[in-house]
Amino acid sequence: MTSRRSLLTGAAAAGLGAAAGAGVVAGVASSGRDTAAASPPATGTATVDFHGPRQAGVAEDPPAHAAFVAFTLPAGTDRRTLGRLMRLLTDDAGRLTRGVPALGDTDAPLAALPARLTVTFGFGPGLYRAAGLPSPVADLPPFRIDRLERRWSGGDLLLQICADDPLTVAHTQRMLIKDARPFAAVRWVQQGFRRSPGVQAPEHTQRNVLGQLDGTANPRAAEIDPAVWNPDGSTTLVVRRIRAEIEKWDILAVADKENAVGRRLESGAPLSGVREFDEPDFTKLDASGLPAMPDFAHVTRARVTDPALKILRRPYNYDGAPNAAGQPDAGLIFAAYQRDVVRQFVPIQQRLADKDLLNEWITPIGSAVFAIPPGCAEGGWIGERILG
Repeated sequence: MTSRRSLLTGAAAAGLGAAAGAGVVAGVASSGRDTAAASPPATGTATVDFHGPRQAGVAEDPPAHAAFVAFTLPAGTDRRTLGRLMRLLTDDAGRLTRGVPALGDTDAPLAALPARLTVTFGFGPGLYRAAGLPSPVADLPPFRIDRLERRWSGGDLLLQICADDPLTVAHTQRMLIKDARPFAAVRWVQQGFRRSPGVQAPEHTQRNVLGQLDGTANPRAAEIDPAVWNPDGSTTLVVRRIRAEIEKWDILAVADKENAVGRRLESGAPLSGVREFDEPDFTKLDASGLPAMPDFAHVTRARVTDPALKILRRPYNYDGAPNAAGQPDAGLIFAAYQRDVVRQFVPIQQRLADKDLLNEWITPIGSAVFAIPPGCAEGGWIGERILG
């Protein structure tokens, strides 16, 4: 059996074993992972393969609950230390995602129901500096709409933990933080949610806390690979914490909300169309002779015509405790995957910052960028090709 001591001293992680069941999630085939031939198991016992050429937790159908955990590395961290850390965390993730307790887990029963658990690792610019390597990612440029707070921004290492059960997410988060503690300090934790399995059909687009359908324009099927995955199995992730000014939004008429978004709130159809997935017609005029799709609408500003330049939105809602006056603390943990942040994400965000009417009711308060390294085979570890 692999011991914690061998992991900490740099021995190759072993004993991860075969996954208890194949990766059974919608969208797995598009991410290059095998899908089980049998019917999916019950929600609690469903698993997603951790090992493979690409990390899980990107192109699969997002589970209902998520925790994004960012760490800061202490001064003096080097490549060898990072290798020890990633061996240990990879071993933990490989076990937990198949419903097996991590080494030293004193609450083993909490690991028994993985509920489509995925653990995705991201490397920030600071991790590459510590390793003495050039970073493939950098912080985003400043945007005039940003009101960024340090407590939600930056980070050297990211863990994205997703599952259909919040207890599974909480247990996984606790185990991974405990094992990372000798190597790094928690910088921030952001927890989010989507609708739970069974509430609506999996193919339905989720709604955010403003009531909008969120993710209609995502790349799908054959569009995913050229937009998201690099040939080596890597990608990049932008995490933005976006506060929703819900009480200001609440006083708007439905027509005003729809003009700001560019879609019908009920159906998600573009204002120029009838159904959610109708292609917006930016030349169509409404009954008054004005463009049916206003130039300032969110959909218009976010428009991308080249499928290879799309971003894969994987957002989660957050809803914290109201303040003393009862005003909500709610919004979106906006997670976007793409091959190249500079070519794909930044131009879209710049257009939104320049002239998106929706900016009146949303405020970015956190921002971080991470490279998502390739996955690993059984017996390997995430980041091995970079840090090994």
